[in-house]
Amino acid sequence: MKNLLFTLFIALCFNVLSAQDYDFGKISKAELQEKYHPKDSATSAAILYRNEDISFFFSSNEGFIQQRKVHQRIKIYNKDGFDWATKKIFLYQGTGQKEKVKGLKAFSYNLEDGKIQKDKLKSDGKFEEDYSEFTKINSFTLPNVKEGTVIEYQYTVTSPSINIDDIIFQFSVPINKLYVRVATPEYYVYNKQPNFRAKFMPIINETYINIRTPFNYKINILRINEENIPAIRSEAYAGSVNNYRSKMAMELTATLNNMKSVNKTYSTTWEAVSKTIYDSDNFGGQLSRFSIYKDDLEAAMVGLEDDFEKAFAAEKLVKSKVKWNGGYGKYAQKGIRNAYKDGEGNDADINLMLVSMLRSQGVNANPVLVSTRNNGIPLFPTREGFNYVICSVQKGDAYLLIDATEEYSTNNVLPHRVLNWQGRLLEDNKTSRWIPIQPKKKSVESSMLNVAINDDFSVSGKVAQHLTDYVAYSHRNRYAVLTTEDHIKSLEKDKGDIEISELNVENTDDITQPIKVSYQYELSDGIDEVGDKLYFSPLLFLGIKENPFKLEEREYPIDFVIPYTDKYMVNIMLPEGYTVESLPKSEGLEFKNSSVTFTYLVQQNGNYLQLKAQLDIENPLILPEDYKAFKAFYSRIVEKQAEQIVLTKV
Repeated sequence: MKNLLFTLFIALCFNVLSAQDYDFGKISKAELQEKYHPKDSATSAAILYRNEDISFFFSSNEGFIQQRKVHQRIKIYNKDGFDWATKKIFLYQGTGQKEKVKGLKAFSYNLEDGKIQKDKLKSDGKFEEDYSEFTKINSFTLPNVKEGTVIEYQYTVTSPSINIDDIIFQFSVPINKLYVRVATPEYYVYNKQPNFRAKFMPIINETYINIRTPFNYKINILRINEENIPAIRSEAYAGSVNNYRSKMAMELTATLNNMKSVNKTYSTTWEAVSKTIYDSDNFGGQLSRFSIYKDDLEAAMVGLEDDFEKAFAAEKLVKSKVKWNGGYGKYAQKGIRNAYKDGEGNDADINLMLVSMLRSQGVNANPVLVSTRNNGIPLFPTREGFNYVICSVQKGDAYLLIDATEEYSTNNVLPHRVLNWQGRLLEDNKTSRWIPIQPKKKSVESSMLNVAINDDFSVSGKVAQHLTDYVAYSHRNRYAVLTTEDHIKSLEKDKGDIEISELNVENTDDITQPIKVSYQYELSDGIDEVGDKLYFSPLLFLGIKENPFKLEEREYPIDFVIPYTDKYMVNIMLPEGYTVESLPKSEGLEFKNSSVTFTYLVQQNGNYLQLKAQLDIENPLILPEDYKAFKAFYSRIVEKQAEQIVLTKV
């Protein structure tokens, strides 16, 4: 009995010590004294408390107004967490839909000589900027932030919109306490869509209450009350971590009238979603012919009969006339006329313009709705699941997919952000279907390395590379803007004591052709001389030095994005006076039914050593349950590339 009472006493004391007052401004010394997070010692900050309350209040002048109240308290443990002291609030500013921030107050707290020092956010810490034509950012930065600081803020965003932004349950730092309440009037029907790819899923409780003023109606209420939510962190080759973040979309599916019957439906099937989007003036309304580009287009089409040639010419015209402003959206932001006139627009302005041009020339061109990689994959019929649009051109059974937002993207070579499984092709407001977006053709990076061993045991020679499709696209995006000097510096980085010269790059601007790169090199630290023996790896500075997959466990898939081949051919001239003592063993490695393979073939041919090494990734997605096996497989590749040739002095 005494042991039981003692246990209950300890538990009671623990509960008292653990209890936390989350009223605004009630900061404790214990919070300020904490040096690291008790459940995540590696984190640079933690959300001690987050309260998000979304509701609608009725205004006799404006109807229902949405308000989102946020109260957040954050502990900053070290300098890497200082970014959490700045908060950005994105506010939509469309016609009749202007969002506003009110009730902002914020403080930072520090422990000075055993006392809590409180610093208030002042006007010089508040900022406002235009983010896009329809969005502005209100931001603020807390004062006197240092290691150990606790910051706290609260604000309310009011909006006439009945669309509810995604509700986020998980961040890049842990959350000690999360409380979310969403209260919606029964006149608005929402489809709740949790992210089923997330590892953490909160418990959602649903209730409703009756409101009797100014008239009778029900409010539907969702509540989430969770503790100790783990941080979500990026992993090597995982793509966008947002795909796996715990969150919930609240998509408006219908509005009801005063009689509680359906006034308007939005998204019930994929066909209905497609029709709703196509019928918009900012989507289907942009696909007619437009006189503003008529003369330029006719000049670009002179002598062209093939539909794919017309598509390439129209794509080239659009890229020369309209630059992407970085905006995402399935709807045109400016409209085709204004985008063409102003010379800029969002992805929909640009790619719907391309569809419009091609249709005006009798080409079978259609828009394709896409959810970008950082937006996740829509699992249910949803308008909000799509945030981007590209162009499809069909000739017989052959398709071209085009995104004219980027200079170096081309037919069937799309920006990586777009490569997200499948897209919804819309022929008109009645006919739509899914089409694959992921590339099936492998992109190839082929490198030829010639090696001569000099008298001082430095090595020199030439590298020649041939890059196709997505590998060429990535090279153009990375290096096209660099000077030759900066390009050489980039190539030399992390390659040891190397000097690169005579760099030559072909076809940078001709996106229809592979990239060809060649350069001379001299490497001073590629060979180890031990006694009368020489040791070196035949791939020298081109080999993979370490396994990027270091975690013991992995929560998210490995995503290489595209299928590709990485191959090397190495020719090594044997130095005079040396003979081969040993060569690495030729070997073939295979992962999971040849979804990834690696071959390594080395042999002596007279005075030359020849190596052929090739990595083939047929399936670029490795599931978490296969992670340990793939990690071991990749380690063998790294080890194989590190194996050394041994030469002995005659």
